[in-house]
Amino acid sequence: MRHFLDFEKPIAELESKIEELRKMSEAEGLNIAEEVGKLTEKADRQLRATYAKLTPWQKTQVARHPDRPKANDYIASLITDWTPLAGDRAFAEDRAVLGGLGRFRGRSVMVLGTEKGSDTESRVAHNFGMARPEGYRKARRLMQLAGRFGLPVLTFVDTAGAFPGIEAEARGQAEAIARSIEACLEAPVPVVATIIGEGGSGGAIALAAGDAVLMLEHSIYSVISPEGCAAILWKDAAQASVAAEALKLTAEDLRRLKLIDTVVPEPLGGAHRDPAAAITAVGNAVQAALTPLLALEPAALQAKRREKFLEMGRELPA
Repeated sequence: MRHFLDFEKPIAELESKIEELRKMSEAEGLNIAEEVGKLTEKADRQLRATYAKLTPWQKTQVARHPDRPKANDYIASLITDWTPLAGDRAFAEDRAVLGGLGRFRGRSVMVLGTEKGSDTESRVAHNFGMARPEGYRKARRLMQLAGRFGLPVLTFVDTAGAFPGIEAEARGQAEAIARSIEACLEAPVPVVATIIGEGGSGGAIALAAGDAVLMLEHSIYSVISPEGCAAILWKDAAQASVAAEALKLTAEDLRRLKLIDTVVPEPLGGAHRDPAAAITAVGNAVQAALTPLLALEPAALQAKRREKFLEMGRELPA
């Protein structure tokens, strides 16, 4: 059963009517193909019109859609010979962060991803994609391993942010995030990061400080969630839509501000409507970003990456 967002109610009503007519046609042998065709065209037009003018808050809702492909889905589709690696060699395994070796279109790579889970059981198991210090220390360990063996690093980011619990703070959450960011920036191999859903705060940057940063069209990337921003500024989480507008968290905004490199188009209606097409588009975009980076020597790669991040904010568009 398809899950519809609040702003998709007119589309939901049309698609429900189409489904009812199809069932009626099958049950009673009625020839209503013409009427179904007209309604299908109307639903398609409505879908196109709706997604052509999404607000930042609506894009936030799409980025969080429960049926949106998760990191596990991208790994399963894009990575062959997948061998997961676990643990930070200091405290524990953190299932919010996936990591391992595999092949991307024939090339050996190290893969990292934040995994939210797709149902209640898996969401709890992966802590809703919110990593603890051991998750970021695992990410750092695997990035350093990739550097030693000359393997490009691919990351798939989808997290509301790092886990804010007191036990995570007690184990050095801030330091772990900072060290993971440092590992991204110092890696002697190409790092291609893709924001596939929600890119929240330092928890996302820890895996996204790459040579190339890609964002799916309806993903978001921000220093804080709209709800968190609204709660701080207005003491009212209901102002989240206003905060989303002010945060400039959409892919288009961030590309214009030169904080990301590429916006990957999504299927009409969002990645959740056609996960296979969305995953293929991401694979093609990752390949396009990775290919020129492979030609660079480690020192040139690191220097170019350093300059990329130092340049951010020096010249903002009018």
